[in-house]
Amino acid sequence: MSANNLLSMAGWMFLPNLATGWLQSIWYSVTIRAGDPKPQPGSPKFNIHKRRIYISVVSIYLLYTIYEADWDIRRASDFYQDLSVSLNATDRDIKSRFRRLAATYHPDKVSSTSASEGYFVHLKLAQDTLLNPAKRFAYERFGPSMLQWQRCSSIKDYVMTGLWNIIPYYGAAAVVMYIMGFLGYLEWGKYWRWITLIIMCVFECHTISRPYFPYAATKFLNPILTTISNHPPILPFQLIELARKASITMFIAFSQIGPMLSPPTVAPGTDGTDAQLARLEASAKAADAQASALIGIDMSPFVNDPAALKDIKGHVKEWLVQNTIRNDPEVRDAMGNVLKRRRVDAPAGAKGTR
Repeated sequence: MSANNLLSMAGWMFLPNLATGWLQSIWYSVTIRAGDPKPQPGSPKFNIHKRRIYISVVSIYLLYTIYEADWDIRRASDFYQDLSVSLNATDRDIKSRFRRLAATYHPDKVSSTSASEGYFVHLKLAQDTLLNPAKRFAYERFGPSMLQWQRCSSIKDYVMTGLWNIIPYYGAAAVVMYIMGFLGYLEWGKYWRWITLIIMCVFECHTISRPYFPYAATKFLNPILTTISNHPPILPFQLIELARKASITMFIAFSQIGPMLSPPTVAPGTDGTDAQLARLEASAKAADAQASALIGIDMSPFVNDPAALKDIKGHVKEWLVQNTIRNDPEVRDAMGNVLKRRRVDAPAGAKGTR
């Protein structure tokens, strides 16, 4: 595994959580005025903000890793870019372009150094590969690795060798996915992971065995990239390499943001409602017991004095009538209606109405 891949894996392990904490602190410092309370860790509002920022961070890092993979592919270049010819260049165009480059970079034309000689040998290899129909077919689909297949001489040989190199890759990927799913690491979206793996395998097998370029490259990617930027056209082997890296990166990203996109499933009776009701009932009983104890303490001086207890009960009854019942809005309205209907000219004590 290359150093870039190791750094990328380390980034996926530490960067999202670290960046989320920083961004959430900065967000609160900008949006919340000084002196106002901030959402506390663990509160529903704090968790909502954390989930949104985390999903945004992972999505941005996903796009960056895909861009980085494309940058690595462009930096590696290809024979077409080295010779500065189009993908549809004829043998005549390739030979003509090589002669021009040879006139500039031939060791006899420039100071003979290991770098200049190596570059000229590379240009000669690019010309020889693109002038051979079988090697050109294989290079466009398998990249520079096909230069190591010395025993291949026909398109069929290259295709069969390429298939034998593809099978172990997807076989190992399937085994790793199965083991991680069995251990519980890839529960969210595991069905779609298997579908994506199968689609990738079928796409790659179709790409390396067809005499034409993939439709996605010729009709979609290459026209857009060459129109809006100076991005060179993508060859089939570059598209396959980019799709592989993008699929692995998306697997990692979705395994992190997937559980946050769907609310957690809670079994009936385990959502905390029963526990809250039990705590509320216990609090009510404790308050009732405390109130009874306080009343008992206040009434303790009159326990052995029945006359005093009777007087207190009378005063409490009168207070309840005066301050509770008569102050009730409905009771006051009813009493007002009764007083309005009383006979104004009736003698004292008369209660009749007109």
